[in-house]
Formats: sequence, C-alpha cells, structure tokens
Amino acid sequence: MKCQQCGHKIYQPASKNLSLAFALTALIFYVPANIFPFMTIEMYGKSNSSNIWNGVVQLSKGGSFAIAAIVFLASIVIPFIKLIILFYLSLTANSKKNPQLKSRLYFMVEAIGRWSMLDIFLLAVLVAVLKLDHWTNVTPEIGSVLFAGVVIFTMLSSAFFNPLLLWNEEPNEE
Repeated sequence: MKCQQCGHKIYQPASKNLSLAFALTALIFYVPANIFPFMTIEMYGKSNSSNIWNGVVQLSKGGSFAIAAIVFLASIVIPFIKLIILFYLSLTANSKKNPQLKSRLYFMVEAIGRWSMLDIFLLAVLVAVLKLDHWTNVTPEIGSVLFAGVVIFTMLSSAFFNPLLLWNEEPNEE
C-alpha cells in the first residue's frame, strides 16, 4: 500500500484477514464463555458455581442493579457488539461504501477496547477481597479462562485491523 501524500510504500503487518480470523476465534470462545461456569464461590462450606448470566440474575435479585447492569454490559453486550463491528469492518474493508460509518465504528471499537479486561479485573478483586475471610474460597472456572480468550482475541482482531484499508483508494493487502 502506498501513502496517498508522498507515494512511499507503507509496511503493513496488519490485515483484514488476520483481523477476521481473530474475531472468528473470539466468537468461538464467546459462546462457551457465557455457558460454562465463570467462578465457584465456597462460603461457610456451601459451594455455588455460576456462569455470567446467572451472576447477573443473582446480582439483580440481590438488589445490586447497577453492578448487574455493568456486568451484563461489560460481559455480554459489549463483547458481542465489538465482535459484530470487527466482522463488519473486516468483511467490508475494501468496499468504499459508508467510509464515515466505518471510521466511526472503528474508533468506537478502539475506545471500548480499553475496558475489555473489566470482568477479569472484577474477578481478581472479588477473589482478593473474599480471600481475606478464612471461611471463603473463590475459584475461577473454565468460563473465566474462555472469557479471557474472548478478550485477548478481540484485542488481537482490533490490533491487526488496518484502518488505512477504510480510507485508501486502492488497498493492496498482502
């Protein structure tokens, strides 16, 4: 690909195909990450495992509506929307239709990307707080590992997507 201003060749290790592959991998992890247990809490001898959705429901039933909304948005809605946008951008990168919309979507994905690890951070804080009590034990489960995979692969998908593909007249991808 050449710079439109000076004509020099631009080295681009990023590509829409790599971005698409990483987004597909994240999607494959997304479904089981939301089905399998995220963590197990053992408190006073009683053990309770739950997935992300059950956690949202339990938080709502307990009256923690704000925390339930944050977990629902950060764990279910935002990763799914980010994946849909990455798929759309990767599949339509060479099309010159709607370049402003694509630019806005790209910058939106970049803006929400820094909040991607919110759930894993919350789990770490919860584990640290509950470990202070000798009667409590918190164990991350396979769902948290899969969700970390979703986060990592969406971050890779975003990092490997080349936004120049949205704006250049003649994208030449290797």
